[in-house]
Amino acid sequence: MLRLGVVALTLSCAALAGCSAATPADTDAPPDSGSEAVADEQEAEPVTITTSVRGRNVAVDQRVEVIASGGTLRKVAVTSPAGALPGKLTDNRTGWLASGRLEPGTSYAVKTVAERSDGERVVKKSSFSTEDLTLDEQTYASVAPLDGETVGIGMPVVVTFDVPVTDRASMERHMKVTSTPQQKGSWYWLSDTLAHWRPKSYWKAGSHVEVDLDINSVNAGGGIYGQENRQVQFDIGDAHVYKVNAQTHQMQVFNNGSLIRTIPITTGKAGFTTRSGTKVIMEKFLEKRMNSETVGISQNDPEYYDLDDVKYAMRVTNSGEFIHAAPWSEASQGSANVSHGCTGLSTENAAWLYNLTLRGDVVEYTGTDRWMTLDNGYGDWNLPFAEYRSGSALT
Repeated sequence: MLRLGVVALTLSCAALAGCSAATPADTDAPPDSGSEAVADEQEAEPVTITTSVRGRNVAVDQRVEVIASGGTLRKVAVTSPAGALPGKLTDNRTGWLASGRLEPGTSYAVKTVAERSDGERVVKKSSFSTEDLTLDEQTYASVAPLDGETVGIGMPVVVTFDVPVTDRASMERHMKVTSTPQQKGSWYWLSDTLAHWRPKSYWKAGSHVEVDLDINSVNAGGGIYGQENRQVQFDIGDAHVYKVNAQTHQMQVFNNGSLIRTIPITTGKAGFTTRSGTKVIMEKFLEKRMNSETVGISQNDPEYYDLDDVKYAMRVTNSGEFIHAAPWSEASQGSANVSHGCTGLSTENAAWLYNLTLRGDVVEYTGTDRWMTLDNGYGDWNLPFAEYRSGSALT
């Protein structure tokens, strides 16, 4: 700030309005020989600019911050070969904070323009570089559903990390799911590499959902960092709920609350009991090879099977339960359970159901004493929401 010295000025009383009349002696007297008016201008306070990161091997989760004292910031640019790092000046223009995170193995240039109190501009340049990370030190998130996909009302958001996350809370703070209309929900960590999100109740038909994983360079614990941000949007289709009763050997098909067809079915026989509980269609195949060795039945077992072209197969568990066409069991469909755990339909009914079905549609099984588990596919709906929410790292 510009500072003026005191101007010393000594005046005779005659020169001041309101003084008494001067005597002749006063009038003839020589001018006062006191000090003359002098402007003593001091230099403006220097501007100090401090950047929070410097040098080499800067951790990628460090937030870049620039602070100015003795002046205000006019512009801050942090650039790299990958582009500019976004950020924002504070309201009083004495600070700048990056809104983006750093990339590994990257050199950054910092250019700051500040202004002193006297209007003089000051430019400062600096640089730094971040630590290089191998792929084993970064975790990449795969997301289901796919971007733009339309899925059923039971579809969870499934995030799979290729390197384990040990600081789940740090990661989860940067994982958000929003929907229109808004629906309350929660994350549930099934393991260090797998997190699901589901709403409190089934999705509302016609919802639009956005997944924002702002995890790039987020510390995932144990020297591991998020590798890349992910944004996925998907839509919820009609409300399809299939109710399978293993005792009556029937499947009721509901569309948006209305029963549209009842289908005779067969489920697992003794020793291969189909699980009761809520399942979700995980994937669909027009044809699927089914070999009993994948579920632990060897070739020397009387129950061994190897079917090359099972039609209209829809997976509902990781352990090998499908809904599919089973023309070889049509005589038992509607009257007996003769399968190895799958739900068998006639080819005609299986084709009809396959064409109706979306990934994420709900299949509710009853009538057996063997139960579906949370981690056997998309078993998210088999926990009350209060218990499910306890699986969040932020609860």
